Amino acid sequence: MADNPRHTTTVVEERRGGGASVILAVVVLIAVVAGIYLFSQTTTSEARKDHAVENAANSVGNAADKAGDAAQDAAKNTGN
Repeated sequence: MADNPRHTTTVVEERRGGGASVILAVVVLIAVVAGIYLFSQTTTSEARKDHAVENAANSVGNAADKAGDAAQDAAKNTGN
């Protein structure tokens, strides 16, 4: 029996991730960045629309002022 040495085999198992968690994190990050970009574009679009409406309202107000001034001038000239 001393002539038969015993051999012991040790198996080491390593747990390795398939990279799914890293890929998922990258996909989530891209989705967040895209969401922020789209939200900022929507906000900019709304601001531009609000600015255009404001400019149109100012133009209408200026035209109304001019029409009122013209009516007053016509009334003064008609009365003389």
